[in-house]
Amino acid sequence: MDRRLAFLTAFLGFTAVALGALGAHAVKGAVLGLPDAVDRLGWWEVGARYHVVHALAVGLVGVMSAHVTGRFPWIAAVLFTLGIILFSGSLYVMAITGVRTLGAVTPFGGFAFLAGWISLGFAARGLGRQKEAPRPGEP
Repeated sequence: MDRRLAFLTAFLGFTAVALGALGAHAVKGAVLGLPDAVDRLGWWEVGARYHVVHALAVGLVGVMSAHVTGRFPWIAAVLFTLGIILFSGSLYVMAITGVRTLGAVTPFGGFAFLAGWISLGFAARGLGRQKEAPRPGEP
């Protein structure tokens, strides 16, 4: 597994759990009396769910990258990370601020997720093929 992808997976997973807990406690307490509290908590929940799922997807990409050549695994990891930032990030900020116009950013994150899954599919085509062995003297 690529060390950078392992670190990215750990970071994204940590932030998913931390933000999920923040939403369950601090954000819930902060928005509970507001008229749109149910919407805000729903946004947070959806953002956190997609965040953790796609953090795990980056981990899958990291494992896959050890078995296939080419750039599709990295493209998938970048797109999943971008999706987390745009999709989940916009929902988190929307939940805290109540600024609904930020919802215009959310679909771009969704498109990044979709493109990431397509890239993962292209990467999967290389599974079962022999990955080139390292040359003597290379790790």
